[in-house]
Amino acid sequence: MFDKKSRDAVVKKRQNNKKKDIMENEICIKAESLDLFYGDFQALKNVNLEVAEREITAFIGPSGCGKSTLLRCFNRMNDLIEGCKIAGKIFVDGRDIHENTDVNLLRKEVGMVFQKPNVFPMSIYDNIAFGPRTHGVKGRKNLDPIVVESLKRANIWDEAKDRLNKSALGLSGGQQQRVCIARALAVQPKILLMDEPTSALDPISTGKIEELCEELKKQYTIVIVTHNMQQAARISDKTGFFLLGEMLEFGDSSQVFSSPKNEKCEKYITGRFG
Repeated sequence: MFDKKSRDAVVKKRQNNKKKDIMENEICIKAESLDLFYGDFQALKNVNLEVAEREITAFIGPSGCGKSTLLRCFNRMNDLIEGCKIAGKIFVDGRDIHENTDVNLLRKEVGMVFQKPNVFPMSIYDNIAFGPRTHGVKGRKNLDPIVVESLKRANIWDEAKDRLNKSALGLSGGQQQRVCIARALAVQPKILLMDEPTSALDPISTGKIEELCEELKKQYTIVIVTHNMQQAARISDKTGFFLLGEMLEFGDSSQVFSSPKNEKCEKYITGRFG
């Protein structure tokens, strides 16, 4: 349950941080009248959304309400699901991602971090170099600075620098997740999608990922799905509440968590259902 004392504390922090942002950021992702079907089942219903660049946008709501489904729409990962049909439009940087779009280039621009760390069964170095190699970067001379910079940005360099040629599977769960973030950063995306990236981690690792997100948003747009409402309130600039495929509330996180306009959202964040 997200009690009033916790809500007031995180809301005050978000409000203080908000005062530092004088200029409004450009819209990076836009969804218009978005419907999504898995066969006959409608998973998303008339979703309209604008995500600002260099902000953290959080999606909250009960399991099965469409949060992760919407997240996967932004880099067209739902294309891989048989029977999935989409109506409506999604724009990334003003471009309709379903019109004359190279999906591989879209996924380079819109990176993804999954719920469970999914490092490849190879060295830490090769995990980070995998994406750049796929996009044509060859040779250690070109790859070395990418690997180093990506690991530094993901705040895992100090822990990984002496074991770059060892298997990434030997790292802890939290370390593996930061390697996954570094791997996503290595192809120089503009947007990072994070699907419950800390749900399988301990509190210390969770804190490190949250601090990393706060730092990364200076350069990247982040959209995160989370069941942890305290986490959403701590790190996000905007929050969307989903229920049964509909986005019932969206706004500044300080507003959503202190005075939600939707009654079902209020009941959810205060623990009365979900």
